[in-house]
Amino acid sequence: MQAVSAAPAAARVQASTLISSLPKLLLATHNRGKATELSDLLGNIPFQVVTLADLGIADDVEEGVASFEENARLKARHYARLSGELTLADDSGLEVDALGGEPGPLSKRYAGENASDDERNRFLLSKLENVPWERRRAAFRCALAIAWPEGQVEEVQGECRGIIAFEPKGDHGFGYDPVFYIPELGKTMAELILDEKNRLSHRARAAEKAREVLERIARETAPKGV
Repeated sequence: MQAVSAAPAAARVQASTLISSLPKLLLATHNRGKATELSDLLGNIPFQVVTLADLGIADDVEEGVASFEENARLKARHYARLSGELTLADDSGLEVDALGGEPGPLSKRYAGENASDDERNRFLLSKLENVPWERRRAAFRCALAIAWPEGQVEEVQGECRGIIAFEPKGDHGFGYDPVFYIPELGKTMAELILDEKNRLSHRARAAEKAREVLERIARETAPKGV
């Protein structure tokens, strides 16, 4: 009988050991879709990316209504202190010009605390029922905050402009993606495949800046000679 090479198994062990030796970066969200998207967008950063679920943290943070930046900062600091790990938190949402910037930081709770994505989209469309196409301009905005357990924070932002469609379209993404129409592509955000979305979304643009910050942090904190 031919012997089975142990090389692939050894390579997997080596890769696993390398990942576990990296410093941790906690993604401070209970939303699995958002955690997966953020992890994909950050790419091959020199950190072991973990989630709240990975660390067994069920604690929640009550967000304010002042700004995306304030909410991201609040969450990042809270979970960094709780976990003792470098922590990245985001707050993101939709701002509609014709509604004076609503739903803004209340995007998730716009149609009620426990509303589904579909209910939120239908509620938003009802608010814009008599608003013509040329006045339905909107922006997805994302604020990312990176916090240390000691309390210091670095922040970045990203934005994607579009128009609120008259009806939902598309089966991808989450949140308001089905009603956020991107004129240059002729599609809603929910009609984009992941690679397309990751090139232009508000979260992608913020994550690109965050990746640069994290790579700098890794260089500055790496042991000398590494």
